[in-house]
Amino acid sequence: MALLEVNEIHTFYGNIEALKGISLTVDEGECVTLIGSNGAGKSTTLRSISGLTPPRAGSIKFEGREIGEVPPQEIVAMGISQSPEGRHVFPRMTVRENLDLGAYLRKDRSGIDKDVDRVYSLFPRLKEREKQKGGTMSGGEQQMLAIGRALMANPKLLLLDEPSMGIAPILVERIYETIAEINRQGTTILLVEQNANYALEVSKRGYVLETGSVALEDRSTELRTNPEVQKAYLGA
Repeated sequence: MALLEVNEIHTFYGNIEALKGISLTVDEGECVTLIGSNGAGKSTTLRSISGLTPPRAGSIKFEGREIGEVPPQEIVAMGISQSPEGRHVFPRMTVRENLDLGAYLRKDRSGIDKDVDRVYSLFPRLKEREKQKGGTMSGGEQQMLAIGRALMANPKLLLLDEPSMGIAPILVERIYETIAEINRQGTTILLVEQNANYALEVSKRGYVLETGSVALEDRSTELRTNPEVQKAYLGA
């Protein structure tokens, strides 16, 4: 049984159908990526999984349990957390306060402290800026903080939405090295990314989305050598 099973979901914004029957699976321990152009439905897929924009039809199962109509906070408690597109760190709160908020549903103090240490070892720059307000940090540092905050929920499945967006290239590389390390440490990842080069490098499998549908799915190594994918998404 897959950790996450998304089956034929249809998600709407008002009368506009953003997802037209998306199906995908993520196995425990995998890093899977969704690539596609703007408006393809990548972020909406993550929002549907995390309960922020529930689908009108279709099924989303996590560890075998249907979660299509479960409220977002309960989905977090079940083990799915998201680092959102645009980062959305709390600008007037310090790095440490942002991280503590990521653990707001948890009661295990010793586990929380351990995870703060884990985040600081993954992102040493956050440790250096522990008392700095989130809003005064660079885009790359805020992205590190957004991922760190999502990890503080101790997720079984981490949803990452456009982690390279608006970030200096040197920091994108560092963030992707860390995403690979998070996956190596055992956290399952579903990654949405416009920068297909980075996404296919860290993931095991990928889905290509076009206008709310899955156009292609394959192992990441195969997608990287696919002429259509190269032409459309890899700048070849």
